[in-house]
Amino acid sequence: MHAGALTAHGEARDADFYLTALTYGHYLWQRGLAARATLCLDRALGADLGGDEPVLREWPLPYAAMRWFLAHTPPEIFIGNPRVHFQHLADRMNEPRRDQRRWRAWACWALARATRPEWPCDPKHRVVEPSLDEIAARLVHHGIAGEAALWRSVVETRPL
Repeated sequence: MHAGALTAHGEARDADFYLTALTYGHYLWQRGLAARATLCLDRALGADLGGDEPVLREWPLPYAAMRWFLAHTPPEIFIGNPRVHFQHLADRMNEPRRDQRRWRAWACWALARATRPEWPCDPKHRVVEPSLDEIAARLVHHGIAGEAALWRSVVETRPL
């Protein structure tokens, strides 16, 4: 498998793209490419899903997988600082579905903070960091049905 699996979808960011992004992320993880695998989960979270797609019954939004990737990346593998990545991504998000994708990025930022609290924020990036309650409220408003509860169950679990 290679990146062409994602580009083969063209501009479509539908359920098929979502499943491909998850599959490719798993493929990359198995090959020790943790940073690229994490970015694939990020891409999956950017898919245009209404919440009623059959794929979501078997493969819900990958908040648990994201937290697992962040917790289980071996220390010798470079992953950068996902907390900073998500902080910048959330603050600089553009269309399509800007608000939905922005709050999903903040949700992943919170997962990074909860999972690896030693990762620092970017002190030069002047942004107001949202609370867990604000992220959940925005996911209720901009996300799909059940998304906020799914995310909350992952972010509030004890460290992995």
